[in-house]
Amino acid sequence: MTTLAATPVIDQALLYPSPLKEFWQAFAHNKGAVAGLFFMIVLVICALFAPWLAPFDPSEQFREFMLTPPAWLEGGQWQFLLGTDELGRDLLSRLIHGARLSLLIGLASVVLALLPGILLGLIAGFFPRLLGPSIMRLMDIMLALPSLLLAVAIVAILGPGLINTIFAIAIVSLPSYVRLTRAAVMGELNRDYVTAARLAGASLPRLMLVTVLPNCMAPLIVQATLSFSSAILDAAALGFLGLGVQPPTPEWGTMLASARDYIERAWWVVTLPGLTILLSVLAINLMGDGLRDALDPKLKNAV
Repeated sequence: MTTLAATPVIDQALLYPSPLKEFWQAFAHNKGAVAGLFFMIVLVICALFAPWLAPFDPSEQFREFMLTPPAWLEGGQWQFLLGTDELGRDLLSRLIHGARLSLLIGLASVVLALLPGILLGLIAGFFPRLLGPSIMRLMDIMLALPSLLLAVAIVAILGPGLINTIFAIAIVSLPSYVRLTRAAVMGELNRDYVTAARLAGASLPRLMLVTVLPNCMAPLIVQATLSFSSAILDAAALGFLGLGVQPPTPEWGTMLASARDYIERAWWVVTLPGLTILLSVLAINLMGDGLRDALDPKLKNAV
């Protein structure tokens, strides 16, 4: 009798890892992206649970402790860990509550720019001779203006406030989504699967939204992440100029604006909000780099 040699059983999960696991492996290869992710998780937790994590109400004033330095400096009080501002308000509490507004502005402006940007980009890509030129010329005009200057002009027309700030930042971010979507669509229209869908009788909306759009989402996700950080910066800039969220609402840019007169004798009231903006934007940009590495097939293969 002849015995057949036992063939080793190969785990298919090792040969073909799940897409989520493959994505995480490529993302985790970038250590800076992982650090940025953890920082953003902490920031989101602070924003969601601000009323419970903040030691004081952000608008509560302690007149006897105005411009108190941080606790580790001479004259500091441990009940005010990061010190107080010019009105005696706890800086830590205001920074925690300010995270809610900054993340809200970033998320809302990205969504308001992403959805119409994708739609206009799809229209410009599918109708390159009929509607594409007019849409792209309008986007070129918007890109010719400095983004912050355009946002200031929009807010000056609409008036300062949270909602108008979100709309202004969304309008400023719109051209990048339109151009990116159009470029991705133009690259996909000549693919075989699109031709097969046309021959199968797919309707235009199905061809745009079901067939082509999912294959264009990777660069759009990366762009949305980077636009999130730009939105936080623009919101802080508008708040610093007095055109964004109005005091006494705690917002990082507004905190910088109200504290600029005390930069020489109370450095913490300016440094701490500025450092928070810096770290938040840096963390989001590092996450964007990690998403690009994980979603770009060329970079993924290089990893």
